[in-house]
Amino acid sequence: MKKEDIQTLAEGIKSGNRVSLSRAITLAESSLEEHQKLAHELIQELISFTGKSKRIAITGVPGVGKSTFIESFGKLLTQNGYKVAVLAIDPSSSLSGGSILGDKTRMEDLARNPDAYIRPSATGGHLGGVASRTYESVLLCEAAGFDVILIETVGVGQSETLVNDITDIFIFLQIPGAGDELQGIKRGIMEMADLIFVNKVDDFGIDKAKDVKVTLARSLQFLPQKPSGWKRKVLLGSGLNSKGLAEVWELVQDYFDTVQSNGYFTENRKRQDELRVVEYIKEQISNRVKNLYKENSHKDSELINPYLIAEKWVKENLK
Repeated sequence: MKKEDIQTLAEGIKSGNRVSLSRAITLAESSLEEHQKLAHELIQELISFTGKSKRIAITGVPGVGKSTFIESFGKLLTQNGYKVAVLAIDPSSSLSGGSILGDKTRMEDLARNPDAYIRPSATGGHLGGVASRTYESVLLCEAAGFDVILIETVGVGQSETLVNDITDIFIFLQIPGAGDELQGIKRGIMEMADLIFVNKVDDFGIDKAKDVKVTLARSLQFLPQKPSGWKRKVLLGSGLNSKGLAEVWELVQDYFDTVQSNGYFTENRKRQDELRVVEYIKEQISNRVKNLYKENSHKDSELINPYLIAEKWVKENLK
């Protein structure tokens, strides 16, 4: 791909062309170093068009109804005049490395909506429940003019908390009827949650759902205050029947009003950008070191302990 191709792709993205956007995300997701360089040249061309969306993380254990919630929520937003991008992160196939679940097949109505864009991506084994290039995908979607970006995460446990580093607000989905309602919920996720939505209330009954809401509200009182100054909220509803989703959006807007007025929004975005710089430094150093080691690994064949091999190699090569 030439410089002219990058500029053409950038123009296509700025005009909202879906094919150009998909091509750019595919380029960003490539593990080839050459493609990574091209992807970031492209992002640099578009950087002044990024940063204006609402970045929303939506997480919860498998089976909680994330995809159904997101489809209904996305349809609500488009009905209100917003352009919505969904970055749906699926587990990776151990054989192909590709996405297993295929969210476009689970959000058929939203996928056909001209004001919505759904991009299923595989985690590629990346910790945090997000794909290794989700941040780049967010920037590309922003440049394409999407107002709201919903990131559906895998729901894999404590490493899920890393998604917080690339989003503005964290919505945690929970269901009633799972025995101890707090069992298996990691404290870190609860601490980062800005909104907790108790889903599938029609399946379990409103009384049961209200009991869960009270239990969750009480447990939240023991958590430290969020640095944003926002007080965590618990809502009841159903993604399948769109119950409570309008209230979710009202609270999301209240949240953004709060963090923009007190300066936390700008402060948090700056902190996240600094974290990305550190992660990129780690990645580039790691890749370069691995390549150097592969070129000289025959020198360490007399050693058995991998730690000693690494220690010896670092002392000899990274002075």
